[in-house]
Amino acid sequence: MKKSASVLFALILVLWIHSTSPASEGFKVFISVDMEGVCGVIHWEEVSRSGKDYDLFRKLMTEETNAAIEGVLAAGATEILVRDSHGSARNILPHLLHPKAKLIRDWSGGPLSMMEGIDESFDAVLFIGYHARANTPNAVLDHTMSGTLYEVTVNGTKMPEAGINALIAGHFGVPVIFVAGDEAVCRQSDELFGDVTTVAVKQGIGEAAKMMGPASACDMIRKKAKEALSRLEDFQPYKLTAPYTMEVTFKDEERAENASWIPGAKRASPTSVSFTSSQLMEVLRFFKFAR
Repeated sequence: MKKSASVLFALILVLWIHSTSPASEGFKVFISVDMEGVCGVIHWEEVSRSGKDYDLFRKLMTEETNAAIEGVLAAGATEILVRDSHGSARNILPHLLHPKAKLIRDWSGGPLSMMEGIDESFDAVLFIGYHARANTPNAVLDHTMSGTLYEVTVNGTKMPEAGINALIAGHFGVPVIFVAGDEAVCRQSDELFGDVTTVAVKQGIGEAAKMMGPASACDMIRKKAKEALSRLEDFQPYKLTAPYTMEVTFKDEERAENASWIPGAKRASPTSVSFTSSQLMEVLRFFKFAR
């Protein structure tokens, strides 16, 4: 009888400790947000601060960001950092951003660029408003970091901004689990990352595009972001094998000549320059000054 009472007391004590212990910390999520891939956007004027419709599209950019935030919150995220990654990096409307998220605005000047703020403490990365790499057919406002670049490769793989930024996330051991943008960047993300959740909010048709309405885009982003974080264990960080060789091809020879003077850079062709290092951060530093 005494033994049974002792067992019962021990069980009650275990249950009490469990019930009063802190809840799980949840997931820490990083969201990098560009603008060219936002639903509705079709022209450079719409993503330029001098464009007459810019204020409309920065609002739509903020709404898609909020949809992603709402999705990951529903899946258990407890800490969310948003990195405004377009142009001036001062596009997302702070007063309309979801109150559960923190926001990084403007550029620090560091090599992390569109991934400023990422580190090993994050569980997952999402890309919102992303676009295809330069010279992609039937893609909306396709380019790679700068309009001066024709192509960027790392270890022979053609890279959109999503690929470069995923490598940065992978350097810190964090997987990209979700990409929203035009159909072309979703396809390129599938090719690079394999198992990644995507939402194509528009489909390029030459210089035009067929697209869903912004409200429908937000609904899909919210739903799929939640689904992606709910199966976080299925994703792996995107990594390539060191050493890393980045080759940057410019649209004109003068820029290649200028970049070739960066310490460690080599002229690969009249319009391209390469840089090799076993350290990814060294490659990113080269890229920052090359472009």
